[in-house]
Amino acid sequence: MISCLKKDCLRCVLFFISFMLVAFTAPGFYCRSAGDDWMGGMSQAEKSTVLLNNENGIIPFRNLEEKRIASVNLGTAYAAEFDSILNKYTEVGRFSASAYPPGRRDQLSSDLKLYNTVIVQLTGQSIADNVNRVFLKDLRKTRQVVVVLYGDPVSLKMLDGADFPVIWSANNNPGSANFTAQLLFGGVAASARLTLDVSLKYKRGSGYSTIVTRLKYAIPEDAGIDSRNLKPIDDIVAEAISKHATPGAVVMVVKDGKVIFDRAYGTHTYGDDRVTRIDDIFDLASVSKIASTTMAAMRLYEENKLKLDTIIGAYFPLARSTNKNNLLVRELMLHEAGLVPYIPFHNSIRPGDFSRDSSEAYPVKVADNYYIRKGYYEDVMLPRMLNSGLRARGRYEYSDLSMYFMKEIVEYLTSEKLDHYVLEQFYRPLGMQTAGYNPRLRFDKSRIMPTENDTYFRKTLLQGYVHDQGAALAGGVAGHAGVFATANDMAILFQMMLNGGTYGEKQFFQPSTISLFTSRQSKVSRRGLGFDRWDPDRDNRYPSELASPETYGHTGFTGTCIWVDPKSNLIYIFLSNRLNDQPANKISSLRIRPRIQDVIYEAISKGQ
Repeated sequence: MISCLKKDCLRCVLFFISFMLVAFTAPGFYCRSAGDDWMGGMSQAEKSTVLLNNENGIIPFRNLEEKRIASVNLGTAYAAEFDSILNKYTEVGRFSASAYPPGRRDQLSSDLKLYNTVIVQLTGQSIADNVNRVFLKDLRKTRQVVVVLYGDPVSLKMLDGADFPVIWSANNNPGSANFTAQLLFGGVAASARLTLDVSLKYKRGSGYSTIVTRLKYAIPEDAGIDSRNLKPIDDIVAEAISKHATPGAVVMVVKDGKVIFDRAYGTHTYGDDRVTRIDDIFDLASVSKIASTTMAAMRLYEENKLKLDTIIGAYFPLARSTNKNNLLVRELMLHEAGLVPYIPFHNSIRPGDFSRDSSEAYPVKVADNYYIRKGYYEDVMLPRMLNSGLRARGRYEYSDLSMYFMKEIVEYLTSEKLDHYVLEQFYRPLGMQTAGYNPRLRFDKSRIMPTENDTYFRKTLLQGYVHDQGAALAGGVAGHAGVFATANDMAILFQMMLNGGTYGEKQFFQPSTISLFTSRQSKVSRRGLGFDRWDPDRDNRYPSELASPETYGHTGFTGTCIWVDPKSNLIYIFLSNRLNDQPANKISSLRIRPRIQDVIYEAISKGQ
């Protein structure tokens, strides 16, 4: 009894600490004066920041998949803020001259050898240093250089010979650091001009204009919302944590192309002191269906390689001799193919199917110290799915098998593994840094939120290995589950969708394709093609009582959801690890996700 009380007390203390940490990660977030200061700082930076030497349109950056970007600070005061913003758009290496004394600049140049694009931050004082000018000249011989210069415009004379873009900002303060960082990637637009003659090259009226091409990182007031009206989100998540619905969560809101709310709550597990961060990586569960497989299907549809009303046997040779041959692609994506909902493959594991050590015979890692034999998916899982019975076609019945089969179709048509295809076609070009399958191959597990303490199958805490048992047995890559990501990566992906298929001046889809897949396509359910949607039955209040009929997205078994409302130009992202403490789905019974969504809509309607 005493030990239980001690454990409960510890949990309460950790809960309080985690919430206090969240409350102070964004000082003054709900304070109107702080919001006014932010807006004023950004407005001033916009008026006093000039883009020069951009005749080749290098800024904002395009084709991020081709760039390896570094940021070098040569004496500015707010490099931490600047670099933090840069890394929301893509991975950017960080370097500071303070770590390289003047006599060791060759070492800095050597450390930049793997980067083809280098952003150099300077002040009027540091550009006057000949060592820095020589460094710039040498760097320009082999790299694309962009200079961000803060301070007196007279210092621009030192860059008269520059043939690379220069962003000059009059002030060296947090607002200018934020604005210039976002300007580089198209989060904000350049419009200001020099107001005086600096040199023969930089004359009064000089400057280039740009357009917004990517997400802007802002505050609610920038989208016409009073920050204080979003405070109930904190209370709802606090309730979820205190009632053991989830130990941790991240909530993100994107309005009008601006990230206006991005907060982390709680800890990685109950009884843990690892505070959740906004850049933690979550198991998306069934959100993978729309973040991966459906994206691939949309691309293949546009390329005229995938026909919605063609039988799947045309694209899936192994289905041809089974009762699945004549199912239509459209039926799979609407969950109307008559497939069984789920097959618990993990319940049929035999002693010879797994090993605690890896080997040539057991190469598929399912969890720490758990390996499945070679060919298990091809020899056991796929035949079992193909030989399963069929129920009534044309009736809605949600089935994971549909997306298992869609993965096979995508791989047949692309000649690539699904994980590689979506990484190269979408995630990397968009600047998404974490999205993908099998995150333990790419990230330290401390960055990944634990999902479940699996006591019935893998007998371990799952951290970085997909929770879904079938996806795990398939090697972590499946059509219905397996994608891990941060909230920021999902915001990028679905802002592209809201933009009509364009992001960073790159066209990923035609607007008509997005409209087709995300609109209601079923006569017997609310579903789109791959996408879940707003429920016309108002009694269900799904996904939110206030969402528009245009809303599309998906939920995930691990306690996740992404909802996109084109009418409100809104993206709502909720990521949690609700399975961590116990299997009861309190996230749903407490209506945590829709209640937060309701708060967002109410805040929008109230305005400022």
